[in-house]
Amino acid sequence: MNNSKILTVLLIVSGFADAFAQSDTTTTQPDTLSKFDKFNVKMEKFFKYAPAPIITYSSEAGNVFGLAKFNLFHPSKKDTVSKPSKVSAVVTVSTKGRVNISIVNDLILKENKYMILSYFNYKKTPEYMLGIGNDVSVDDVEEVVQNRVKFATAAMRRVKENYYAGISLDFSDYFGIETDSNSFLIRDEVSGLHGGTDIGVGLAGALDSRSNRYNPQQGALLLTTVTFYPKFLGSRYEFTSVYIDARKYFKIFSKSVLAVQATTSYTSGDVPFYDLALLGGEDRMRGYYKGALRDKVLVDAQVEYRMPVWNIFGITTWIGTGRVASSFKNMGLDGLWLSYGGGIRIRVDSENNANLRLDMGFGPNGVSGFYFNFAEAF
Repeated sequence: MNNSKILTVLLIVSGFADAFAQSDTTTTQPDTLSKFDKFNVKMEKFFKYAPAPIITYSSEAGNVFGLAKFNLFHPSKKDTVSKPSKVSAVVTVSTKGRVNISIVNDLILKENKYMILSYFNYKKTPEYMLGIGNDVSVDDVEEVVQNRVKFATAAMRRVKENYYAGISLDFSDYFGIETDSNSFLIRDEVSGLHGGTDIGVGLAGALDSRSNRYNPQQGALLLTTVTFYPKFLGSRYEFTSVYIDARKYFKIFSKSVLAVQATTSYTSGDVPFYDLALLGGEDRMRGYYKGALRDKVLVDAQVEYRMPVWNIFGITTWIGTGRVASSFKNMGLDGLWLSYGGGIRIRVDSENNANLRLDMGFGPNGVSGFYFNFAEAF
């Protein structure tokens, strides 16, 4: 992204800094507030239901325009124990023909007894792939156009303090896949070239002792899902997917936080190329286009330092690494890919201490990505 594009985004965001806060939580008397704080209070009230504008740029997508919304809430006013639930939505279109509509919902119910995590997405977008496997080159990038509709959910019940267990469901439909006639997908007869439907069921479990789900200061998270995609349920391809996400948070230097995350994804069976373990994205290995590297197994990790600066503003910096392989047996320390970068944080919900984040991620050989989202990356 060039500097003028970044400046445009920052100017828009700074002008709307607390416009997207979800409630007026200021307890200080108005006549004791600074002009800056008075402005924030007014903008909170006016934009309580207003979405945030998105204007970004990348070489893959071109200019991206859209709207994003983020709300933390309590489904029941009588439930004063449960951590806040979340609903967020993003709608974007780009000058290179991309369309993305996403809705994410985290429901925390009955005094933290139930946890329901759901995700809906429609996208029409070119995927930029370097191939399948870890030994690929950025010079071999290939564009694959695809359409996808996806709904996934995990419903869990607390079985012990901070421990949850339940079921996971996944429905996805991939269609309209287009690629070059000399694509490796055709040459190697890779599964998924003609799209198809995924219908998966499985098990989900979580250990969640985080102090704040959306801006953790202390605690830990261990999330595991095992999903099976049998043909008798209607899946075109029969395979299994396992995902493990481990996080730990340390409060240091007063209000600063050191956050650590490690994840692994494992797939087996007749896995279509779009369901392989995908490296990159807006949360992990930032800077890499999600799916540029893919294979049956993925391992990645990152360390991030988060520091408040002044009033509603903070900064963060991170470093991460990861790689893909055909199996855990072939996973090694050689061939690790590097991710690093930094970002700006703007507190948009004072009551729940939740932030708007602007991140710029990088990797070797000109790899980069700009990310605009709510809540922390992990």
